[in-house]
Amino acid sequence: MFIQTEATPNPATLKFLPGKSVLGASTREFKNAQDGQSSPLAQRLFDVPGVAAVFLGSDFVTVTKSGGEWQHLKPAILGAIMEHYLSGDPVLGETGSEEIPADEFFEEADAETVATIKELLETRIRPAVAGDGGDITFRGFRDGVVYLTMKGACSGCPSSTATLKNGIQNLLRHFLPDVQSVEAA
Repeated sequence: MFIQTEATPNPATLKFLPGKSVLGASTREFKNAQDGQSSPLAQRLFDVPGVAAVFLGSDFVTVTKSGGEWQHLKPAILGAIMEHYLSGDPVLGETGSEEIPADEFFEEADAETVATIKELLETRIRPAVAGDGGDITFRGFRDGVVYLTMKGACSGCPSSTATLKNGIQNLLRHFLPDVQSVEAA
């Protein structure tokens, strides 16, 4: 098994591509070892000293480190991913297959605007963000402000503010005059 690695804009996060499906159409974020209990793959990764967070994407895994150097952590992480796929264990256990979505908030009068925001997120923004090892989800819309949640490599990334303000905000404002700004939820 050959696992590729890619740098992300977040220097504390590395993207691993096992060459196999990880979660298919969904994503999951585990911010600590306790969260990772529902995933045999995340459990193996949190067993590596220095792993702070794990994000599972469609065909990739991003790992965020709490300390140490990638040159020392990377071999152990590659080994954990390879061990997982060779074991035949599922990526998610029975208790981890359903992620509880965060409650969305918006006024009923804004439903059409929210539908367009979600469509733009799904078709134009999420694929680009996934390329950097992360994900972005809609959280809410109120008084012209779109609230989004950054996950994976995008969470805590030094350039995430620029991504929100210069990229996503400009795109949404271009298509939707009702959008005044974009904020991280």
